[in-house]
Amino acid sequence: MSLGDAQADISDLMSWSPPPITAELITGAWMVENRFGLQFWDALMVAATQQTGCRQLLTEDLQDDQDLDGVLVVNPFARQPEDILTS
Repeated sequence: MSLGDAQADISDLMSWSPPPITAELITGAWMVENRFGLQFWDALMVAATQQTGCRQLLTEDLQDDQDLDGVLVVNPFARQPEDILTS
């Protein structure tokens, strides 16, 4: 991938307004990691989801339909799009 293509991809992702990596986010990830026994990077995704106020986390890496302190894990490959929007 060229540098320009990589920068364009990152710019596209930045339009999603990801939360900044802060001490609060890292601490939240550690709490999720300890509470649910997740790997750190998965816990970081969950903590970022919590911090942004999202109710669903679309991922195939965690158990579908698991509730992680108010974040519902949704496997997008196990559900139809209309089911994701209504759960």
